This record gives sequence, C-alpha cells and structure tokens, in this order.
Amino acid sequence: MRNFCISAIQMVSGSDVAENLAQARALTEEAAGAGAHLVLLPEYFAHLAEGGSRAVAEPFTRNAAASEHRHPIQWNLQNWARELDIWIAAGAMPLQDRPDGHPVEGQRTRSAFLLYDQQGVLRARYDKMHLFDVEVDDAAGRYRESNSIEPGDAPCVVSTPWAKLGLSICFDLRFPELYRQLAINGAEVLMVPAAFTHTTGQAHWKTLLQARAIENGCFVIAANQGGQHSEKRRTWGHSVIIDPWGEILAEAGEGEAVITATLDASKLEKVRKNMPVLSMRRL
Repeated sequence: MRNFCISAIQMVSGSDVAENLAQARALTEEAAGAGAHLVLLPEYFAHLAEGGSRAVAEPFTRNAAASEHRHPIQWNLQNWARELDIWIAAGAMPLQDRPDGHPVEGQRTRSAFLLYDQQGVLRARYDKMHLFDVEVDDAAGRYRESNSIEPGDAPCVVSTPWAKLGLSICFDLRFPELYRQLAINGAEVLMVPAAFTHTTGQAHWKTLLQARAIENGCFVIAANQGGQHSEKRRTWGHSVIIDPWGEILAEAGEGEAVITATLDASKLEKVRKNMPVLSMRRL
C-alpha cells in the first residue's frame, strides 16, 4: 500500500436523477479540490425514492464511452473521472443486467458498485450480496429489498495504484464473514457506500464499521446517505473514515458533506505487524 488521499461523499438523494447527479458532481469537485485521489459516493446517490429504482435502471456497459442517452448515470461518472482526473467509486446504482451481460429477470435490478479510474475506464463491478429484508422501528417499518433487487454472488477485491480495495454495499456491513474474505483476498481498504436508516444507523453504524476495521486490520471508508428523503425515509449520515486501529480520521454529521483523509500506509503496516490476526486464524 502507498499513502493516498480519499474522500467520502454524503448526500440526501431524492427521486430526481438530474438533481442528484448535479449535487454529486458538485461534491465530487469539492473532494477533488481537497486533493482526493479517489472519491466514494453513497448508495443510491443517483436515485433514492419509494418503490425502488427500476424506472431509472440502466443497461450495464463496460465501454469507456458510454452513451449519454442509454447510460446517463454511467456516462456522467466516466466524464467526471476524466475531467477531474480522479478515481470514482460509485456507491451503488441500479443496473438491468448481471455482470455476464444477461438481463435480470422480472422487474428486479442489480444494485451495483462501479469503480472508475481517472481515464473513465471501469476497473471493477460489485453487486450487493446481502439484501435489506428487515423490520425497523421507523416510519417505513418494513423493508423488502429483495422485491426489487436480485442479489449478487461474488466478493470483489480490486487493485489501484495505491491499495487493494474490498468492495461492499450497506447491509453487507452486518456480515463479518464477507469482510474477512475480502481481507484474506488482499483488501487493505474496505469501501462501504450505504443508505443506513436513521434508526439502525444511530444504533449500530459506527460500531459495525469500527469492528470491520479492527478485526481485519484495514482502513474503512463509509459514505452514507444522511437526511430526510421522503415522509417515510430518513437516513443516518455520519459518513466516516477509520484507520486499521479503529480510530476515526474524519466524520460527518447529517446532511450533505465531504470528508477527506490521507491514508497512511505505515499505520496499516504497523497494525498488521503488531496484531497479525489474519495470519493467526484457526478457522
């Protein structure tokens, strides 16, 4: 791993894709201006509305020259990366196709994390594996993400010029075996775009993130949605950057925000040398 600067972007996305993209672009510019080499956008950055995102789901393209008409979200992401000379980790967006190009059956989509380099080239895609089918004591009460999303089936670790990234999305955070697998496969930085509800976030968000950092000796970058999206949907915010010892390097409150920190490779090396949990596993 090499030292590098990273930003997590916090948004309060709604149902208007154009407005969301304009805000995401402005916040990404702010992060680039702060010196970030890589920017993480939150889950549902382009569209967060009741009823899911099927209406705005795009065909998946690996082409570095996506069509503005057919792939407006992917087209924008590629252009931002090129124009700002920055890597963009696009939290999660709805796609009509599986990674192999076959369409998702029925009315469901895939919730995909897309990583672009500074040339706008797609470097990785991760499809959310764990879906949010739970009861929550909030205005919505009941969430059934599997009604509109088909789960992915493969972890993803990807190399960058600075570090190996382990990709995940939101509810994945509650499944430590995924993050252990990412760490075993070489991940040094764990990426967690999310739309954690206000109720569950207040109870567990930071605790879970610090646990994933500590137990795997990894940096954790978590970009959350953070505000009131509709009458029934409120998210927690508090996007955060955490070092491998569990210490907070940067943290937001609620509302739109950009947090930035430099990840120190020597800190990761020291923690893994002094507390070599990955090599001491018995199971």
